[in-house]
Amino acid sequence: MPDSRIQALIGQVAYDRLRHDLFALCQDPLPFRKLNYTVPGHEKCSLYEADDFIAAELAAAGYAVEREPCQVQCYRCDSSKPKAHQYSPPEPDDPWYTAYNLLARKAGTDRADEIIVIVAHKDSQSWVDSPGALDNAVGTVGALEIARLVAGQTLRRSVWFIFCNEEHTPWTSAAAAQACRDRGDNLVAIVNLDAIAGRTQEAIDQGIPAAFTAYTEEPGRAIAEHIHRVNEEYGIGLVHTIARREFANDDDGSFVKAGFPAAVVHIGSWPYGDPNYHTEEDTPERVDVRVVQMSIQAVLGTVLEIAELCR
Repeated sequence: MPDSRIQALIGQVAYDRLRHDLFALCQDPLPFRKLNYTVPGHEKCSLYEADDFIAAELAAAGYAVEREPCQVQCYRCDSSKPKAHQYSPPEPDDPWYTAYNLLARKAGTDRADEIIVIVAHKDSQSWVDSPGALDNAVGTVGALEIARLVAGQTLRRSVWFIFCNEEHTPWTSAAAAQACRDRGDNLVAIVNLDAIAGRTQEAIDQGIPAAFTAYTEEPGRAIAEHIHRVNEEYGIGLVHTIARREFANDDDGSFVKAGFPAAVVHIGSWPYGDPNYHTEEDTPERVDVRVVQMSIQAVLGTVLEIAELCR
């Protein structure tokens, strides 16, 4: 049966706040979130400014934010490839930059050593001037919203939030996952929020609030099924599908490769079918924030149940 406390928290996922944060990160004041782009007249690159925005929001919710430095390069653009896949590896002499993973931790009580991780990549594409609204400002603002809503709750298990970078190379989620492995962290569930509401044109045209949760290894199936059940029991309304991917990929895949198999990606379509993927047309005006809100409600409810919300 649905838990009335979780139902109330699900109801607090705020459409207006999600929309505000989405437009702030990919329209005004930041058009992109890249190491190789600085807004004219600004002192910091746009990715560092996005980091400051995210860190300030987390601090306002009561979190201590850690910045983990990682050395990365920007992808080059290869216009001979299809539009969505025009990235190519950097040349050896291309500049190196310091990108930061942002980490915020909500400590549990008697089962604090059992950790749930919410991960989302916060950067937009380094090789094209795309706002990256669906890829992946939506996951970033969704993770922020979950962080705000669990901040004041008492949970038996710990919940960690990792904001990483996937559109520069190497992916910094790999560094975060390896750090967890090196410390011996006990990660019981990893949920990657990536391109939520990034649906196929057919789903968009038909107004279908589609969402997929994909897992790689068998321990991830239980998390995907949990999200599916929460969506049904709490009447959230997503048209939700569970899928199994053939190999570990994306930021959840970084954790699978590091030895944490209980990992999933929550995404708008599978295989990914957003018609504006990796293009300049991936703008916030095209995002159905209602579907983002529903997806975050389903993931929030799952996190609260796995973490065991205390009375």
